[in-house]
This record gives sequence, structure tokens and C-alpha cells, in this order.
Amino acid sequence: MNPAEFATAWDHQPTRRAWMLHLFLNVAGLVAWVGGWIALLGISTKTPNWVVWIFMPYFIYGFYRAYVQLRYFPAALSMRRILRTFPWQVLSHVPHGLTDYPGVVGEQHGWFELPNPAKPEQRLPLVFTQHYRLNWWSRRLAPRAKPRLKTEIETIWFAGDPRIIGLVAAPTSSGQQPRRFQILDQGLGKGGVDRLAEWGVTPEDLERGRRAGVTLNH
Repeated sequence: MNPAEFATAWDHQPTRRAWMLHLFLNVAGLVAWVGGWIALLGISTKTPNWVVWIFMPYFIYGFYRAYVQLRYFPAALSMRRILRTFPWQVLSHVPHGLTDYPGVVGEQHGWFELPNPAKPEQRLPLVFTQHYRLNWWSRRLAPRAKPRLKTEIETIWFAGDPRIIGLVAAPTSSGQQPRRFQILDQGLGKGGVDRLAEWGVTPEDLERGRRAGVTLNH
């Protein structure tokens, strides 16, 4: 089952299963952190006051982790919009890096360089703008990453338009299902949308971008 043969990535059943697992793990993580916080709070009300200080690190960190888990849900919904708009592309040996990409505005935590759909000879960067859950990718994007780790991203699955937005995933060992979903952003700064015309972006491309959750003025 070649994922690139489907009209959209969402039409690929293993992709839908992988996304639902991703969402389930987010929900389970949120329930676990909130549940642990409530349980320890209940215990602390029935024990001597000094016990509260033992639990205090968890109270602080657990509150932070619950907040982080909540932030995963908008990202998961954005991933679904991208998957329902664009097909998968299976790409090999895509140029990548962990350092800041020249000319990209704003926060970035690594990048992939992908061909422009309108001008295949031109390559455009898409960057990771969020550091959450990026440790797996960072270890493989690093220049000094071990060869064993680098081989795990020799082939990537990409859904999106490198001129606007995209989603990247690594295939499982069987090569039949995606994992480690991450959203990539073009990193257009103020006035950067003027470059869309140079990149050959059409009104149809902009409409697909809007369906994927991106609003750009052309």
C-alpha cells in the first residue's frame, strides 16, 4: 500500500490509525498528569503538613505538564487538517539541519529543504517552530548524529506545500505507517508573503493552504 497513491494522506487508513493513536496518547497523558495531581492533593489533605512539601515538586511540574498536554490538542487538529488536504509524498535523502536556516524569520528548531512544486529545481526550507516533542527529531537532525539514527530519517513522509505549510512523519520499520508527526512552517516574516508570487503560488494553492488552516494574503 503506497501512501503516495491516495488523493489525501487522510485517505490512507494506516495514517488515520496513527493520528488517532497520537490523539489517544495526548488524552491519556493529560488524564494521567491531572489524575496524579488530584490524587496527591487528596493524600496531602489527610497527612501531616510536611508531606505537602514532599509532593510540591510534582504539584508544580504536574501543573506545567498538564498545560503542555493541553497545547498538543490544537496541534493535533491542525495535523488532521493538513492530512485531509494534501497527499503524502515519500521522499528520500532530503537535505536537513538543526541550526537556524538563513533568511527564516522567527523561532526555529531544525529544518528540511523541499522542492518547490512549481519550480522543482528550487528548494525551500520548512522549519520546526515548536520544540515540544522534538527530541526524537533533534537527535536525528544533529550533524553529529549516529549513523544508525540518521538512517531513520533517510526516507520521510511529507504532506503539504513547502511554500506554505506541511507535516512531516517518519515511516515505521515496515514502511507502511507514519509516526512522529510534526508540523513544519514556512517561517514567512513581515512582508514575506510577497515571495509567494516568486515561488509560483496560485489562487488554488492558497485555497488549499486555507483548507489546511493557513491564512495568507496574496
